[in-house]
Amino acid sequence: MERNVDVKRLGWIAAAIAVLGALIGAGAGLLTLLLYGVERVMLGYVEGSGQPGPFAVPAVRRGLSVVAGLAIAGVAWYLLRGRTAKVPSVKRAVAGDRMPVWQTVVHVALQIFIVGSGASIGREVAPRELGAMLAQRFCDLLRIDGEHGLDRRTVVAVAAGAGLGGVYDAPLAGMFFAVEILLADVTIEKVAFGLGMSAVAAFTASAIKGRHTFYDITAMQPESTPSLMLFALLCGAACGVAGALFRRGSAWAESHKPKGRAILWRMPLAGLATAAVAVFVPEVMGNGRAAAQLGFSTFLSDAAGSSGAVQSAESAAASPWTLLAGTDAGLAVNAGAASTRAHVWAMLGVLALAFAAKAVVTLLTIRSGASGGVLQPGIALGSTLGAMLGLMWLFAFPSDSVAACALIGAAALLSASQQAPLMATCLVMELSGAPIAFFVPVGLAVAVSALVSSFMVGRMGRRADKRAAK
Repeated sequence: MERNVDVKRLGWIAAAIAVLGALIGAGAGLLTLLLYGVERVMLGYVEGSGQPGPFAVPAVRRGLSVVAGLAIAGVAWYLLRGRTAKVPSVKRAVAGDRMPVWQTVVHVALQIFIVGSGASIGREVAPRELGAMLAQRFCDLLRIDGEHGLDRRTVVAVAAGAGLGGVYDAPLAGMFFAVEILLADVTIEKVAFGLGMSAVAAFTASAIKGRHTFYDITAMQPESTPSLMLFALLCGAACGVAGALFRRGSAWAESHKPKGRAILWRMPLAGLATAAVAVFVPEVMGNGRAAAQLGFSTFLSDAAGSSGAVQSAESAAASPWTLLAGTDAGLAVNAGAASTRAHVWAMLGVLALAFAAKAVVTLLTIRSGASGGVLQPGIALGSTLGAMLGLMWLFAFPSDSVAACALIGAAALLSASQQAPLMATCLVMELSGAPIAFFVPVGLAVAVSALVSSFMVGRMGRRADKRAAK
């Protein structure tokens, strides 16, 4: 009798994986196409491996696009939040809060719209919310609420993770997002359920939007080194501190979003600030792909002989360093030139400016009332910080490459900001297509980062509690 019940439960899980995974994957693929369409209309370009950011877009058009995008979204969110049913967060949806259908669809589309128009915020929340809403309707239709051996909470969490896995073609990250962040409960069944649905979603989404490597890391050394392991320890500690501060900042910005009519002027004001910064730092626009690629593409030609790193002509042409040289920003540095000390300092300045601008403008965008994620901005911050540390590291250890240091930094800071080391590791490795050997230094950096950030987050929380008690 027990065996029959188990078989029936596995059948329902398989049905959920196939049906929900395909629906969520289709949604993720269509959201990506929507992003490309908005970019084409608003900015006149479509992001891709050859154009990771709006570098070739005139500064005036960049400014008009992001200001108009946030102004339109501000009006839409004012009406949506004040006069219709509220769209809860994914975590609240997992806990049981109801996600209304058309309000969720509009809310999701607005997030994609502002990213496509150039707002500095992540787009990964949109497919997760869409996945959670579809999962709730799936459970309603089949009357799943503890029946059939399925738990509604698990189905919604797994579906939200599948949205992440589908939009970025990252099934491992989607699965870990569900079990590590939303459920905080790792079992063999939940891992299999999550991985299966994320894989189906990723396959379906790729059939719609195409498949390509999100980050170009071809300027990276082919093998890990002992010195890179030492760098991973130091970089992990630095990213742990930076990630904890970014997590704190994003939580503050989220909790201080405007309520009521203030959003009608704060979001356009955030657009003006983004436009002003983008005149000098165009890579600040969008979800973080351009800023992250700046770190991944940092390459020193005279150090390549020691590290074995080779930057192809195609990668060099699509590098943000090369693309910046053709803009009116006036801050570009040819990253393939000989690495004189003065040249390296100039590169450090560009990376530091990109790091600071991305952090400040992203928090400002969230504070203004915009909805969106911080996964891609977190990767951007980690990549640029890792590249900065890597440039200095190469003076002592030229056998390493800056791109490898940027990869380590990206995963470490994302882990710290999300408090999710497994999800962070897999997401960065899947998005970059990094060689599996680099799981070792990346894993070490993520472990250190997770420990440092956990200590800092706990300490900052205790301080906040003491101030509140006074």
